[in-house]
Amino acid sequence: MIKKRLIMAAALMGIVTVASGQYRTDSVPVEAQSDTSTVVITLDDALKIALSENVAVKVADKEIERSQYAKKGTYSSLFPQVSGSGSYQRTIKKQIMYMDSDSGDDEEGGGSFGMLSSLAPYFVRINELSAMQGMPLIIPGESEGSDSNSGFSVGRWNTYNYGVSATLPLVNAQLWESLRISGQAVDLAVEKARSSRLDMVTQVKQAYYAVLLAKEAFYVYKEVYENAVENFVQTERRYNAEKASELEYTRAKSVVAGAIPNVYNAESSVMLALWQLKAVMGVDLSRNIDVAGALDDYSTQMFRDIHDNDDPSLDYNTTLRQLEIQADQLASTVRMYKAAYLPTLSAAFSYSMIAMTNDFKFSEYKWSPYSYVGLSLNIPIFTGFKRHYDVQQTKVQAVELDLQRIETERQLKIAIRQYLNTMETSMNSYNAATEAVGLARKAYDIAAKSYKIGKGTITEMNDAQLTLTQASLQQSQAVYNFIVAKSNLEKTLGYDFIDDNGQTDLDNM
Repeated sequence: MIKKRLIMAAALMGIVTVASGQYRTDSVPVEAQSDTSTVVITLDDALKIALSENVAVKVADKEIERSQYAKKGTYSSLFPQVSGSGSYQRTIKKQIMYMDSDSGDDEEGGGSFGMLSSLAPYFVRINELSAMQGMPLIIPGESEGSDSNSGFSVGRWNTYNYGVSATLPLVNAQLWESLRISGQAVDLAVEKARSSRLDMVTQVKQAYYAVLLAKEAFYVYKEVYENAVENFVQTERRYNAEKASELEYTRAKSVVAGAIPNVYNAESSVMLALWQLKAVMGVDLSRNIDVAGALDDYSTQMFRDIHDNDDPSLDYNTTLRQLEIQADQLASTVRMYKAAYLPTLSAAFSYSMIAMTNDFKFSEYKWSPYSYVGLSLNIPIFTGFKRHYDVQQTKVQAVELDLQRIETERQLKIAIRQYLNTMETSMNSYNAATEAVGLARKAYDIAAKSYKIGKGTITEMNDAQLTLTQASLQQSQAVYNFIVAKSNLEKTLGYDFIDDNGQTDLDNM
């Protein structure tokens, strides 16, 4: 009977040992592992992977690229705008031209055609040539007598025209301000990309810390299970020797049964935390990864004098920097609207060729050139107060933005105080929990030895185990709370991705 129960206890311990084995893997280079092996990564490794694979970071980088193209598109307005054109017209009914006599005898035009009549022979010849081509001309005065209301058709049936034109702005203050706004849009996109990176870094850090906390809880509950199994073995031995009551035997057995669900729940928490880490890193969820280190490695950060940051600077806070850029954009927009009151000067050039024919013999067409170059001055006078209202609207937006900046700065300072208070509280809790863990472990050892020699009870030992478990979890929780608050403080202060000159550097981490 005893042998059978020992085998059962050993099997249960083996289940937990196998489950915990994946969380004790030594760090192995990624290149040296197969796709099915577990890749152990450090926090720096996780951040590097996330910076290259995170979707939010990729989208932010694309937004920078889009803004840069938009800026280049705006600068193209400074270059000559060249366009080509071509047209064809088919005349349906020709225009009729009328010519009056210069004779003073008949002011109403009812007299002779005078000079026009002297041109009759020429019109006769033109008419003959036109008749050869199937389009007779009407000679004024011939068919209508001396009526000055008679006329003759002009033009040809087919008209072709093609050419090229160009314009170049010489003086345009509104355009120059729009170029400044485009440059500020690129700066805003870069700052938003930095904000995405700061958010991503904070998420990766906190997900990494959550894995470490889940693993610490797993180790605590695993130790509780192992102690429960060991105590059960001793109790069963004493029970078989009739030195322990059935109540003690039953309680020891129930403690083992109660410890198993905690181990599985803790293991499940580790798996969920790892999935969350893989999600924020942007890697395949089926990839087997593990994290290196333990929460206790970060406990050394808890003993710095955090009061040095009682009044930290918000100069690098990404939210305030975005608001600052937006304020500059609004100021430039006001100047752009005011520049609409100023005259603009531009140069223009055009060159075209025209041909007018009555047939489709393209090789015999005679093309006539036409070209010009000139300056165009545009002086705005009145547009129904539209420019005035645009300026006033933008000024109101600037006031709203300034109020938003003041409120945002106030909320950020409150958040900083909360983070600092959390860090200080976590330090005090860690010190108290560390002392409690030492005392609880000593009490448990005493209770275990007393129970082993028959001077203690299983209840005393279980109480000591519960106290040790709570103290251990509180110690890990204190470290976790500290480093999470620290990561939030670092995000708020925004010192990442800043070069030595205080400028945004998306490659500087």
